[in-house]
Amino acid sequence: MMTTTANISSKFMEVNGINTHYHEEGTGEETIILIHGSGPGVSAYANWRLIIPPLSENYHVFAPDIIGFGETDKRENGDYPVELWVEHLIGFIEAVADGPVYLVGNSMGGALSMHVASRRPDLVKKLVLMGAVGNHHEISEALDRIWGYEASLEEMRELIKLFSYNQEAANNEELVRLRYEASMRPDVKQSFEAMFPEPRQQKLDELALSDDAIRNIQIPALLFHGLNDQVIPIERTSYRLIELLPHAELHVFNECGHWTQIEKTEPFVEHILSFIK
Repeated sequence: MMTTTANISSKFMEVNGINTHYHEEGTGEETIILIHGSGPGVSAYANWRLIIPPLSENYHVFAPDIIGFGETDKRENGDYPVELWVEHLIGFIEAVADGPVYLVGNSMGGALSMHVASRRPDLVKKLVLMGAVGNHHEISEALDRIWGYEASLEEMRELIKLFSYNQEAANNEELVRLRYEASMRPDVKQSFEAMFPEPRQQKLDELALSDDAIRNIQIPALLFHGLNDQVIPIERTSYRLIELLPHAELHVFNECGHWTQIEKTEPFVEHILSFIK
């Protein structure tokens, strides 16, 4: 089945018995796979709609909805261990690519990307991490609030303030309403509430790799982080990851929050293209 949303194709395929929704654009010989983060109402399209078109001009680009998010299947038992997400992503990569891919992970998707790179380095050519978790650190107040989201328009407005450096984004009524309505879909709301129960530090710890596991990732990596990120503070994550990853470089954007791909779209794309070339 295939439809088109804002000129970005929308498809479904079965991966590990999971009906998986994904976007696909471009016909380049090399493949980029975009892994979204967490948050109420989040999806691959919400995370990557501005990034897919420019990347797909020269590359074959895929952006799946992780199990439990967007249009991909939800679990009736509400159980979403990290192992499930990682195995699902490995199965997706094997299904759509004949060789190693460029893996781009946002926030929680960054941690999942590192798990894939650690477990199956044969599947990953280069690694791009954006505002990523994945090392052991204390959860921020902002992330705890986001994972504990109680649905309302005003609460969604406050969360957008946390995500974005530009506080005017919270006055974008269309953005607030779209994210709120996406978070209120019964299946999405139920799965999101099940994913991040208190104490939410426990899920963050589950997402983390050991220092030794991170040091053993020999794949070239490019890290992005907004200096003003309240959700995943740079001093707790990327500053530590750049010490651990042996073949990594870090680019920091000033006047930028957690939405690097939205607030710094053009330079973000330019740096990715330069890195993977």
